Amino acid sequence: MSTNHRIMKCAPEDVFTVIANGWFFPTWVVGASRMRDVDETWPHVGSHLHHSFGVWPVLINDETTSLQWDPPHRAVMQPKGWPIGEARVVVEVTPHAKGCLVKIVENAVKGPGTLLPRIPLDIALFIRNVETLKRLAFMAEARAGGELTGDLQPTEADQKAPKRASHGFLRRVALFGIAVIAVAVITQRVSESQAISRR
Repeated sequence: MSTNHRIMKCAPEDVFTVIANGWFFPTWVVGASRMRDVDETWPHVGSHLHHSFGVWPVLINDETTSLQWDPPHRAVMQPKGWPIGEARVVVEVTPHAKGCLVKIVENAVKGPGTLLPRIPLDIALFIRNVETLKRLAFMAEARAGGELTGDLQPTEADQKAPKRASHGFLRRVALFGIAVIAVAVITQRVSESQAISRR
């Protein structure tokens, strides 16, 4: 799980107005290259951003789902990036003497990304999210999102915490398979060395 923090010289609401404008997504999210469509109900729970990631001409179309919308405190999203998989991204904002403290937590939750070793994956996500938070800060501090109007206020359903993410059933199966193979190989090597030593 990768965690990044950044102090921003703005109100917490300014961060959420940027997140609320789905068309801004590729401006502040590193790796997202263009927006194709934004659901009219974005950022409310269950709504989607339809985006592409990669660098032209190698672009993959995918989407991000809103799982929790609770401004000015918390937003949870699940971006898809197949064939890599899906991630759970939590953005939490708290007031700070200089404005607000923004924390972003990202974790692979589905697909091949869950099979990658945690430490290298977390390092890559950390480096990427340093830039993501820098971009978000530029926009929020410039008040690029405007105001949180009535239609962007959270509903009761929006404020409920999402279900806990599965941390990779496929990953656990693969690791179990690797462990079984390793035990079999070690057992075979021990048997072979015992047979050689008896000769």
